Amino acid sequence: MADKNNKIRVDFKKNRAKPPRGNDLTRGYKADEAAAADHATGERVRAKGDLSRKRTVTLPADELGETVPGRVLRLFGLYSDVELDDRSIVRCTVRRILKTVSTDERAVVTTGDRVRVVLACAGHEATVESAEPPLIQQGANATRPAEGVIIHVEPRRGVLTRASRNREHVLVSNVDQLVVVMALAQPELKPHLLDRYVAAAIQGELKPIICLNKADLVDPIEFIPIVGAYAQLGIPAVMTSATTGLGIPRLRELLAGRASVFSGQSGVGKSSLLNAVQPDLGLRVREVSDVNQKGQHTTVTAELIRLEGDGGGWVVDTPGVRQFQLSSIRPEEVEGLFPDFRPFVPLCGFPDCTHTHETKCAVKAAVRKKWILDRRYDSYLGLFHGIAEEG
Repeated sequence: MADKNNKIRVDFKKNRAKPPRGNDLTRGYKADEAAAADHATGERVRAKGDLSRKRTVTLPADELGETVPGRVLRLFGLYSDVELDDRSIVRCTVRRILKTVSTDERAVVTTGDRVRVVLACAGHEATVESAEPPLIQQGANATRPAEGVIIHVEPRRGVLTRASRNREHVLVSNVDQLVVVMALAQPELKPHLLDRYVAAAIQGELKPIICLNKADLVDPIEFIPIVGAYAQLGIPAVMTSATTGLGIPRLRELLAGRASVFSGQSGVGKSSLLNAVQPDLGLRVREVSDVNQKGQHTTVTAELIRLEGDGGGWVVDTPGVRQFQLSSIRPEEVEGLFPDFRPFVPLCGFPDCTHTHETKCAVKAAVRKKWILDRRYDSYLGLFHGIAEEG
């Protein structure tokens, strides 16, 4: 028997519909008053309400064996590579009961999660070096079983999420800062997408850092106003070039001692920058398409990478996105994701001002006076109305 402290109550997915009500319920009730009296004091066979959505989950049960802490490095379909405290890497499945927990997320486990693992065998000297998912069957016999089972996911902090098919897609968890990588050319810079990433960082309680890459392809002087605009908001912005090494020392300094996630469009050079920061990483890179100037997907899954050298730290290289929309955000909450709006919001004529059509709106007045950039206000409107920003 497990200790009471190892038991938690969780919501489960709704996989059954409410049983249909009989069409003759009212008629039968009036026809037999004695039966009606029995009905009022009768014993319930089914849980009160529709169906009970609560269940006790025991974490961890003694019969599962000793558990060890770890951190998820990458996902491969139903499998996860988890690094343990001794830096060994084991390939794990997820405990089946965790998959039935009611959640709006696409997956129960994501890159960066801190988890508890039950090892499949004592002594886990064998580590996973291959990037290929484990083989379950080879011919008629099962081979290469997973080396562990994830039985518990610790509470998350510092998350980067986006909306995907009406569900929350947690790209990475337990990181300190978001490095938004945008190319100054090939593909062209998208300021509204940049604003949206900054808003996502604030929503996920991450420190935003802006990295404007491929500075060797343009005249950097033309983009100084963008750097200055974010500097006024207290957001660091650095121009870089993975080809010439411009800005790489400054970027390495910003990454030292922190857990960071790199995110942005496909083809902006996220993997190339990480190869420049730590040359022995050897991450794959590809060229931007000459036909439509869109990046080609090279990184296929988010991967947590340990930085060596002075300062250390962690970085997560994420796949490029073609569309980015914030998850679990209500229209009235959007204003809080724009730091430049905050001095003016209390001055609006209406306490529930949406800053879209109202008169006596201090935010719109600030836009007219150029105290708030028109581009930033347009980005706010896009988020407020739930418009997805194309990458």
